Amino acid sequence: MARRSGPKEPTIADEVREMAKGWRWGRRPVVPRSALPYAPPYEGRTYPTAWARTMGGRAARAFLLKFGLRPVVWNETSPQVHGLDNLEGVKGPVIFISNHSSHLDASIIMTTIPARFRDKTAVAAAKDYFFDVWWRSAFTALVYAGFPIERGGGAKATRQAEDLLRDGWSLVVFPEGSRSVDGWVQRFRHGTSRLAIEMEVPIVPISIRGAYAAMPRGRSWPRPGRQPISVRYGRPLHPEREETHQQLSLRMMHAVAELWDEDETTWWEARKRAARGETPKVSGPAGPQWLRTWEGTKSLPRRSPRPTWRP
Repeated sequence: MARRSGPKEPTIADEVREMAKGWRWGRRPVVPRSALPYAPPYEGRTYPTAWARTMGGRAARAFLLKFGLRPVVWNETSPQVHGLDNLEGVKGPVIFISNHSSHLDASIIMTTIPARFRDKTAVAAAKDYFFDVWWRSAFTALVYAGFPIERGGGAKATRQAEDLLRDGWSLVVFPEGSRSVDGWVQRFRHGTSRLAIEMEVPIVPISIRGAYAAMPRGRSWPRPGRQPISVRYGRPLHPEREETHQQLSLRMMHAVAELWDEDETTWWEARKRAARGETPKVSGPAGPQWLRTWEGTKSLPRRSPRPTWRP
């Protein structure tokens, strides 16, 4: 009668693999839920980023964007860029603002803005995500000239943004504060409009469509199939005299909505609707969350560049 063997003893390799499953690999440790009421608030670390905006950092970034990031984005997705002629004659610094639905957004902007802006453009990045560990902080600072901001606002981040603008650096800011959960545009926060008014700098609106379908929340790499993405730059907005930050934020959101409408239809049709005050909202249709997400995930139609004339 054959002897029944007992359970296999785990090897050292098995134990290492099991331990690696729960290892956070450089991320800050997670406080157990039972200890949250007694744990002091996490203040985080302050990672230096000024080194990435030196001459050496700018030269390295130009190389990485041209020969590293851009080929990857153009190989994994299919972007089309429109409206760069609206930046002709515009002198920096400016604040580039865009809707925010994907981690692709900053990469798309940094690889499509003209070189004369790109050399001195810094991306505002969430401190609690992009600056939580040293390696992600170093990558964000080097590739995007990123600097940390608090999601809920903060005087320190505002001062750094003001200093960068004074030094002639343009900024990339996502006024929604965080990525969209369903691909549609969220309400713009007022920090960007306050900054533009106080520093008296123009705002360049950008509409990005298709990035959510290409790389929605939860994905660390674009979906296969080179999903089409449309990037459209608009005319600069200048803060008007005695304009409040609420009014400027509303103008910013309307400018993005007009670019979105133009991308879905034509320039002429979008202008006529804008003149009548009938530009469709980009906050998406009312309905169940799953249905909004379903609609937001639909891929853009693949199309060739439009001719300058239409019969």
